[in-house]
Amino acid sequence: MNTDSPLIEEATSRRGRIYAALMPLIAVVEVLVCAVASCFNYCKPRIIEDQDQKRAYAAKDFARLADETRFTVNEVEALHVLFKKLSSSLIDDGLIHKSELQLALFQTPNGENLFLDRVFDLFDEKRNGVIEFDEFVHALSVFHPYAPIDEKIDFAFKLYDLRQTGFIEPEEVKQMVIAILMESEMNLSDDLLEAIVDKTIADVDKDNDGKISHEDWKAFVSRNPSLLRNMTLPYLKDITTVFPSFIFKSEAEF
Repeated sequence: MNTDSPLIEEATSRRGRIYAALMPLIAVVEVLVCAVASCFNYCKPRIIEDQDQKRAYAAKDFARLADETRFTVNEVEALHVLFKKLSSSLIDDGLIHKSELQLALFQTPNGENLFLDRVFDLFDEKRNGVIEFDEFVHALSVFHPYAPIDEKIDFAFKLYDLRQTGFIEPEEVKQMVIAILMESEMNLSDDLLEAIVDKTIADVDKDNDGKISHEDWKAFVSRNPSLLRNMTLPYLKDITTVFPSFIFKSEAEF
């Protein structure tokens, strides 16, 4: 008799619940846009101004970003309004700092959150510790309804590749599962946690090398397309009408 069978069955059942919440990182992006769009309906902390660091965006910059992404020029200007609200919440320097992203999402600039860290790191293309407007638009473009599915798959893979090695390894899966459990307030034994990680790796790792490659991930997502359902934010297709409180007169400096 296989004594491990009940543990495997329970792990499979629990894993199903975790799969249902397997894209909380993507949900962070959606919450971010909505939080910024709400214009921060709470008391703002004292803002530190650093006008020297601000970059002025002209019409040609909005046009360039529209060419580089799936957004129209008007939608890029709408995103600029959102960006300015977020980037001036703590330090008014025209850049989004991690504390400002955390403030928008959790209404506090303090604390640690793995999901927040991963989203921030992927938005921060230059790896200089801040998010510039160009980076903000480029990252959100992946969530546009017109963005190719391969871009969405690649972005999702990078979210889980915590060590940026080009592979998702068992320890990274374990970290992610633990973070998901903490968010959902689920408590599992160490044995069950290990069983979930092992079963997840076994399901995705088709070349049996003990880790998840980009090709493994792509094949897995093609079999489970619901994993990418939050990788598309429909209102990004026409953000100017979704948030009618925005008044879009061109704010570009000529």
